[in-house]
Amino acid sequence: MSSARWPERLWIVRHGESAGNVARDAALARGDDRIVLPARDVDIALSPRGQDQARALGRWFARCPVADRPDVILASPYVRACATAALFRDAGGGDGDVSVCVDERLREKEFGILDGLTTSGVAAIYPDQAEFRRLLGKFYHRPPGGESWCDVVFRLRAVMDTIALHHAGRRVMIVAHQVVVLCLRYVIEGLSEREILAIDAAGDVANCAVTEYRCDPGAGEVGGLALVRYNSVPHLAAAGTPAVTAEPDRIAGVRG
Repeated sequence: MSSARWPERLWIVRHGESAGNVARDAALARGDDRIVLPARDVDIALSPRGQDQARALGRWFARCPVADRPDVILASPYVRACATAALFRDAGGGDGDVSVCVDERLREKEFGILDGLTTSGVAAIYPDQAEFRRLLGKFYHRPPGGESWCDVVFRLRAVMDTIALHHAGRRVMIVAHQVVVLCLRYVIEGLSEREILAIDAAGDVANCAVTEYRCDPGAGEVGGLALVRYNSVPHLAAAGTPAVTAEPDRIAGVRG
């Protein structure tokens, strides 16, 4: 792929804090095995703080020149991701009246039978799956009815092909989920399993954190995307809206 096939800029954003994140934190604080969610995971809404985070991100971008704002926004179909993208745009973060395009391939990793369980819950209820995960590692372990990280990578490679085909030279923002952010780093940077899991182990992706790439014609033989920043949240600090994360690897079946 030549450098002419890359987007000029690519931002990857995790959605704002959701009601599911709040329920997860409460379950962890109590030591529960299950997280009680108020709705189907795809329908979990942003918390009030998550809405503030999305607006803060939009206002931060609105203060930038038009050439430093996205003119394409792609979002996971999950309510929390679509709402983050819409609030960001409505706060002036996009280039003009940019539309939010939903792409189902950007959905969160599917956890199957482990959905809604903490790590302690998996160990207590599905000890065989806890052992499989230990043996295979989180990159390749696929719970029944769910996906591995490798499965997520497969669909994200197709997303990047679509971006190259339809949005070359554009300024693209993706609004999605924690595992999607990490797996896109794996795809774009050509990382190894060990490298991406080390990044994951170092700390969670913060809500409304920004990961940014720029097209670099001098990267490799045919150009590529160069990482500018990862998990960046100065916009939240400036707005007095803290980012929300959980301790790495304390949750097994909760979507991010």
